[in-house]
Amino acid sequence: MLKVIFYLKYAKVGKNGESPIFARISCKNKTISMSTGKFISKERWVFTGNLRNVLKLEKEKVIKNFIDLFQLHAEKKFVELFKMDPEVSLELLKAELAGKTKIKTRHITILEILEKHNKFFARKVEAGERSKASFQKYERSYDLLRNFIKKHYGIDDMPADDISSGFVFTLEEYLKYESSFKGKVGIKNNSIVKYMRMYKTACKYNVRMGVIDKDPFSVYDGKLHVTDAIFLTQEELDRIESKKFSMKRLERVKDVFLFSCYTGYAPVDAANLTSNNISTDGKDNLWIMTNRAKTTIRANVPVLPPTLMIINKYRNMQIGLIPQISNQKMNAYLKEIADLCGIDKHLTWYVARHTFATTVTLGNGVRLENVSAMMGHTNIKQTQHYAKVLDINVMEDMAKLKEKYA
Repeated sequence: MLKVIFYLKYAKVGKNGESPIFARISCKNKTISMSTGKFISKERWVFTGNLRNVLKLEKEKVIKNFIDLFQLHAEKKFVELFKMDPEVSLELLKAELAGKTKIKTRHITILEILEKHNKFFARKVEAGERSKASFQKYERSYDLLRNFIKKHYGIDDMPADDISSGFVFTLEEYLKYESSFKGKVGIKNNSIVKYMRMYKTACKYNVRMGVIDKDPFSVYDGKLHVTDAIFLTQEELDRIESKKFSMKRLERVKDVFLFSCYTGYAPVDAANLTSNNISTDGKDNLWIMTNRAKTTIRANVPVLPPTLMIINKYRNMQIGLIPQISNQKMNAYLKEIADLCGIDKHLTWYVARHTFATTVTLGNGVRLENVSAMMGHTNIKQTQHYAKVLDINVMEDMAKLKEKYA
């Protein structure tokens, strides 16, 4: 980024036959020159290869050490200026190195760090690399941090250099017991861990960009509590599938829910599917092919008969493969469906996704690695969580063992 070259100004020769050593500083096709304040004769400059050869004279060793420190100092000052403004003024750098001015250091604040990261994340959303829902969570994390600083410190923001381990763990307590959202006070452990990881991610991004030197949230080591995923049994799934609703809104929600049960797609992925995502392989098998918005990982799923029935039912009725329904309405209507079908479970979009992983695939002998690929998981450990809850698989394997011992 910054290049410093030392040269001898031959035109200026003092009474002792020595010329001044100058530094040529370059960055982004811009160049400035300034004197280092050191002198050497042309003959010795050439003989020592511009002081790059092995030096024997003590005076030349001193000069060499000085210009090395000069270069290091120039690079350090450049970084300081870059943190305040990426469009570094070389004239300002020259003035600083000459001692004619002093950089007024303004420490970047923690909220500015989040803002920089969120602007970067917003560009990824615009490019289709990440989902809007993920961006909204980062915006929410910003609001939570701002409210915490205001309540506990009585100020609007805080320099990142002042963030201590005490600040980090007090923030964790605030999120757990004091924060409020839509009338609800306190956040559960897993959501807290996810928010704290967002702060880590934002800080690490700024470390990479050279804005800060270290991540103040690196001391946080909270762990997610692994809980059993809620899913439907085959009997419950059949009960919903066979139920006919007189109200069109409930019938549509039922179909959208079942679509997710038989494909495993999350809300944002299912809503974006169109006929362009349908492909046929060499054996005339239909596939839905797409990337997960959350991770951009490929998540290709074969079209099962129940899935095809739903696609055909709504073909040419809207842009997507299935009707568009907001998460809020979806979850509210699913509560009605659960009541009408006599299912004592809190149904959500993600219950459908969990049902695909457990009852529809793993429960029917589909291999774990194939389920992981269809769900677009980044690693197989995510999928193993679903495999733990399938006691029926354990019984089937043990039945084979019983036969052997019988």
